[in-house]
Amino acid sequence: MPHRTFIAFILPSALAMLIFIALPIVSVVVQSLFIEHERVMVTAENCGPFGCKKESHVDEAATAELRRDQPLGRFNGLGTYLDRKHLAAKEVREAFAEASGPIDFLTRVGSLPLYKALGFTLAYTFVVTPLVLILGFMIALAVNALPYFVKGPVIFASLLPMIITPLIGSLILFWMIDANGIIGASLQALFNDPDLSLKASPTLTWITLMVYGVWHSAPFAFVVFYAGLQTLPHDTLESAMIDGANRFERIRFVVLPHLMPLAIFVGLIQLMDNFRVFEPIVGFNAGASATSLSYAIYTDLRSTGAPLFGSAAATSMLTIIGICILMAPVLVRTWRDFKRRH
Repeated sequence: MPHRTFIAFILPSALAMLIFIALPIVSVVVQSLFIEHERVMVTAENCGPFGCKKESHVDEAATAELRRDQPLGRFNGLGTYLDRKHLAAKEVREAFAEASGPIDFLTRVGSLPLYKALGFTLAYTFVVTPLVLILGFMIALAVNALPYFVKGPVIFASLLPMIITPLIGSLILFWMIDANGIIGASLQALFNDPDLSLKASPTLTWITLMVYGVWHSAPFAFVVFYAGLQTLPHDTLESAMIDGANRFERIRFVVLPHLMPLAIFVGLIQLMDNFRVFEPIVGFNAGASATSLSYAIYTDLRSTGAPLFGSAAATSMLTIIGICILMAPVLVRTWRDFKRRH
C-alpha cells in the first residue's frame, strides 16, 4: 500500500484517538499537579462598648476572583500523589517502621483511603474475571449442544443480564436482597433469623457485589465463546473422536486451544472493566463497605463545597497505571506468541 494511501486511511482514526483519548489524558495529568485554592480569609476587628474582638470570615468575592485568575488551582507537583489520600508515602513509612509484623503492616496500610479502595478493586477484579470466563465458556458449551429449535430462546434468555443497564440491574438486586425483598426475606426465613441482612456485613456486601458482577458480565463472555465455537474445525473434532478422545479430552485438547485467543481478548476486556467497577457500588449504596478507585474519583468530584479536581485527576492516573500493570503480562505474552508465529 502506498504511504499516502496508508496515511489517508489511518488519519481519521488517528485524529479521533488524539482528540478523544490522548488530549483528555494529558489534561488529567496536568490537572493532577494542581490542587484547589484555599478560601481567602479576612480578619476584621469589631469594637463595641465592651471592647474589641477579631472575627474572621471567608471573602467569597476574593476567592471567586482567585479561582477565575488561576482556574487550575495552586501548583502542587507530585504532592497530591504522595498525600494521605493517595499513595500516603509518609503514612506507609511510619507503618513500616512501627508495625509488629507483616499482618499488622498490611492492616495499617489497608485502612488508608487509596489502599482500601485498591484492596476491594483488586479482589473484585481477580474474583469476577476468572469466574466470568469460566461461566461464559460453560454456558457457550451447553448452548452449543442444544437442539437447533431451542437455541434461540436460550440465547435470548442468556443475554438478558447484559441488556439491562448496570445501574438498573444493581438497583433491582439491591431491592431483592432487602429485608422486605424476595431474597432477603427468604434468607431470613431459611435461617430463622429476622435480623439477618446482606447489607449489614461488609463481607456479605463484597460477595453480593461480586455475584452481581459475574451475573452481569458472563453473557458477554458467552457470546464471544459461542461465536468461536461456530468456527471450530469439525474435521479435528471428528479425528479426536475416532482416536477415542472423550468429551472432556476434546474440550481440553481441541476446543480450549482453538478459543484461547478469544479467552485472552475477553480477559483483557474484563480486566479493564472490573478494575473500573463503579455502578454496582452506587446501586447497592455500598460505599461504606466497598470502595473502589472509580468510586473514590466520584467521591472527590461530589465533594461538599467544591469538587476536588486535582485529587480526582491523581486517582484517575493511578487507576490508568494500575490497568496498564494488570494488562502488561497478557500483552507481553500475546506479543511473544505473535513473534514466535512470524
